[in-house]
Amino acid sequence: MPSEIVFAAGCFWGVEKNFKKISGVIDAVSGYTGGNYDNPTYHQVLENRENNEKITNHTEAVKVIYDSKLVSTEYLVKNFWELHNPTQFNGQGNDIGNNYRSAIYWTNDAQKKIALETRDEYQKLLTQKGLGKIVTELKPLDKFWAAEDYHQDYLAKNPNGYCPNHRTGVKFSSEV
Repeated sequence: MPSEIVFAAGCFWGVEKNFKKISGVIDAVSGYTGGNYDNPTYHQVLENRENNEKITNHTEAVKVIYDSKLVSTEYLVKNFWELHNPTQFNGQGNDIGNNYRSAIYWTNDAQKKIALETRDEYQKLLTQKGLGKIVTELKPLDKFWAAEDYHQDYLAKNPNGYCPNHRTGVKFSSEV
């Protein structure tokens, strides 16, 4: 039976593309989670940054569906930490707003344990490089809604689409 975990690391297009390249990942689906109402649209999620008086609290996220016999949860979570800047609060680079926040939403206790342990390990590495404190939201997944069809595989369909690199350059080791 496939496992699922949800990651938020800024714009979901690049996050989806990154995880789809990993052997053992069955699918990566762009979508929304963490908000205070059901079935959000892209326009509604963008209201987070356009109208601070009407915070919906949804974030762009990617549900990663994977075969844990082929790729470990630890590998995926370490990839997540290295994929973006987990020290930037409510955004990645010029993408600002809580809809671009860093987050891991787990679906079981084993994933929670891995998320917390790797966070602590990555924080030590960041500190050694003089970088700030991790501000990633870590919590169980409540609900996830797939984004509109035009967001799925966006960078495969639009190879010149906007997708900046926000990595810190800090790596766990050569294994990720």
